[in-house]
Amino acid sequence: MEKTIDEKKQGQSLVLEQKEGNTKKLYIESYGCAMNFSDSEIVASILTNEGYNTTTILEEADLVLVNTCSIRDKAEQTVRKRLEKYNAVKRINPGMKVGVLGCMAERLKTQFLEEEKIVDMVVGPDAYKDLPNLLKEVEEGRDAINVILSKDETYGDISPVRLMSNGVTALVSITRGCDNMCTFCVVPFTRGRERSREPQSIIAEIQDLWDKGFKEITLLGQNVDSYLWYGGGLKKDFSNATAMQKATAVDFDQLLEMVAVGFPKMRIRFSTSNPQDMHESVLHVIAKHPNVCNHIHLPVQSGSNRILKEMNRLHTREEYMKLIDNIRRILPNTSISQDMIAGFPTETEEDHQDTLSLMDYVKYNFGYMYSYSERPGTLAGRKMKDDVSEEVKAKRLQEIVDLQQKHAWLRSQEFVGQTVEVLIEKISKKSKEEFSGRNSQSITVVFPRENYKIGDFVNVKIESCTSGTLIGNAVGFSNMN
Repeated sequence: MEKTIDEKKQGQSLVLEQKEGNTKKLYIESYGCAMNFSDSEIVASILTNEGYNTTTILEEADLVLVNTCSIRDKAEQTVRKRLEKYNAVKRINPGMKVGVLGCMAERLKTQFLEEEKIVDMVVGPDAYKDLPNLLKEVEEGRDAINVILSKDETYGDISPVRLMSNGVTALVSITRGCDNMCTFCVVPFTRGRERSREPQSIIAEIQDLWDKGFKEITLLGQNVDSYLWYGGGLKKDFSNATAMQKATAVDFDQLLEMVAVGFPKMRIRFSTSNPQDMHESVLHVIAKHPNVCNHIHLPVQSGSNRILKEMNRLHTREEYMKLIDNIRRILPNTSISQDMIAGFPTETEEDHQDTLSLMDYVKYNFGYMYSYSERPGTLAGRKMKDDVSEEVKAKRLQEIVDLQQKHAWLRSQEFVGQTVEVLIEKISKKSKEEFSGRNSQSITVVFPRENYKIGDFVNVKIESCTSGTLIGNAVGFSNMN
């Protein structure tokens, strides 16, 4: 029998799923991409069956796990600082065990056990089902490690424990790994080759969420648009599939249609899209179904064709702009967000200006912008000199951020005077008298609470805005309720 414990954090009601009879405490922290947070829910589910319930109090934990990210050096340094904190706690509670999960675990492997004496266990992203065996190794006084990458593991048979859930929104993983060998990215090395999850297991997970009262899901993957189920196996092996497998294969637009039709009152998002793999058919599915959100996260990384080629991004500036034009034509009310890297090796001022001009062309609603960080093991790390100075990187990044702020303000102003549908997700951080949620375009909206509650779909008339937030007043329930 399961029960829930309400926790208060950051102005919202959060839920930790607990299982009666479990006596051990698991504390888990996640860093990096949404996939890591989704994976942590899988880990919590596996360990629930090993007698662990999750806790938000580090000091009372029997097992501490940190799910790590290797996408940038800063993320790795954050994890190392957290390990120092765990070490301080472990001196007080020597029985506490510490494990490192995720991409950093796979990349550094035994180095963690050798250098970070506090670490008892190192587990890669495809080895979480081996956690019970690894814990036995640890309990018997031995270090434990499993970082073997899988060709077919998707965790589709595991029902995730929703960690710190608001009971309204949830992540649903549909693919793992990536076949796009971008020269700056460690994902293909830390998460392996791309494989897709069986559609019916995805539908079953969404049904379970719907039955529990969730109102919005995000279909999640490193590259959702390349989703392809043909009976299992790596996507790269699809050419060797049987005629029957090819005839009955399910791609992303078909999966999105299945989910939209099957759950007409569930709001649906997806992330992340790769420009080379996003087909017009997906745009038509979004246009057809009002419960599929009008937001596309479309990382471009650079506006320079020369740098895109150096990055091994399999699209050009012109192809990206054509895709943007198609999105605007088919989905005129859709928001578009970006990922951008400043200071990639050999980037000139002319390349940088190409990035700024592309941003001017698109005018993104929001974005995620970073300075280039050399990642060991990547092609860029092995073959390219990190020859753009940190001062120049910082200058170019600030110019990108400033321009994005300008565009975000312009895009936010477009909503003033409009009435938008909002799913209430939490109490506003700035005022307990206001609710916060997102509209279909994934823009944050705040408004007075009145008699509404978390989980309601409401129509909100937008009265004013900042560059990142819409401010208004609720005018009634929407027809999604």
